[in-house]
Amino acid sequence: MRTTLILNANIVNEGELFQGDVLIKGQYIEKIGKDLSSTKADRVIDAKGKYLLPGVIDDQVHFREPGLTHKATIYTEARSGVAGGVTSFMEMPNTNPPTFTQELLEQKFQIASQTALANHSFFIGASNDNLDEVMKTDITKVCGLKIFMGSSTGNLLVDDPVKLEQFFSQFPSLIAAHCEDEQTIRNNTAAFKEKYGDDIPVESHPLIRNAEACYKSSSFAIGLAKKHGTRFHILHISTAKETALFDNSIPLEKKKITAEACIHHLWFNDNDYKRLGNFIKWNPAVKSANDQQEILKAVLDDRIDVIATDHAPHTLEEKSNPYSKAPSGGPLLQHSLTAMLEFYHQGKMKLEKIVEKMSHNPAILFQINKRGYIREGYFADIVLVDLERPWTVTKGNVLSKCGWSPLEGVTFKSQVTHTFVSGHLAYENGVFDESVKGLRLTFSR
Repeated sequence: MRTTLILNANIVNEGELFQGDVLIKGQYIEKIGKDLSSTKADRVIDAKGKYLLPGVIDDQVHFREPGLTHKATIYTEARSGVAGGVTSFMEMPNTNPPTFTQELLEQKFQIASQTALANHSFFIGASNDNLDEVMKTDITKVCGLKIFMGSSTGNLLVDDPVKLEQFFSQFPSLIAAHCEDEQTIRNNTAAFKEKYGDDIPVESHPLIRNAEACYKSSSFAIGLAKKHGTRFHILHISTAKETALFDNSIPLEKKKITAEACIHHLWFNDNDYKRLGNFIKWNPAVKSANDQQEILKAVLDDRIDVIATDHAPHTLEEKSNPYSKAPSGGPLLQHSLTAMLEFYHQGKMKLEKIVEKMSHNPAILFQINKRGYIREGYFADIVLVDLERPWTVTKGNVLSKCGWSPLEGVTFKSQVTHTFVSGHLAYENGVFDESVKGLRLTFSR
């Protein structure tokens, strides 16, 4: 088995920062030590001055395959993530067709096994009529069940109270949900259409998809989860009000109800619509500076457990439509770690906390086997970062298939130099080695 020895790294792991060496053998971390320089290895990397982190695990991405591959593919988006230090992803079911059956789910796993540079899992989706199919899910091999409780179209929107009760009471593992109250959004949309016609300004987005819509749906869903003892995870919290729904008094391992914050709700606020327009149009909406600050506070005090991206590419042409026709979502996967490292440079967040929220906690929350940490015997999903290598995001260096980023023009102080995926050096200083693909995630449930 091929061995790689990383020497003199500043290792950030499990709440500590220390200098050390790491020996990788095959897919796994063989040894962690203070002085392994005499150890023989096929490849030696001197990481002096660099920081070694566990690979990022992103629990919410939309890679558009099958059916929407003009926007993105599993290959292109996983590749973009690996360049940014993302070693594992969990992808959502709103493809075409939606991932409502075990057969469609396995088709995605097949595509990923052949094309994805990163490790992977896929959510099965809930509809108003697929409970029997959902209950066939092998929860040791699938990350969870995704329910769109508002803010979706067609059969992806589960709005039948009886069906929701059935999912929450019967599914034996993690349910993740997008929570926005559809009726509130429809009422607000109608009011803004009456005022502006088809020319609604994009600055209205957080007023249409407002805090009330989010809180009403989130609080309802949490009530349902508490009633049935469901293991429930709320995605992309976007309001200060919602942060009060979550608990930080117990360890993550014991939490039944958990929450996620996304990069865009931490990075942007409603003042940015004037500059970026539809390019920061997401659902749930980017809201006020106060919401932004309170979400960060909830991340820091552990009411919010993980940081992810909700990476959801659309083409430039689609995003250039008027507000009412422009789709919501944008690409962030390639820049998620470097964006959060800016919070470190700004003194807002420690490196240890970034690693906790982007690597350790997703592994705990989803019960992922042998990933998310730098530990002997664990898969070697690790990332080397130079904290003092500035670079600027441009269209020319965006790797997502859509070819744009809302972060264009931003100069990051940090850069990912090496990404190991299950022991394979998949990315090194701008060069990919695509000879080995990522692995399917498994779960200890």
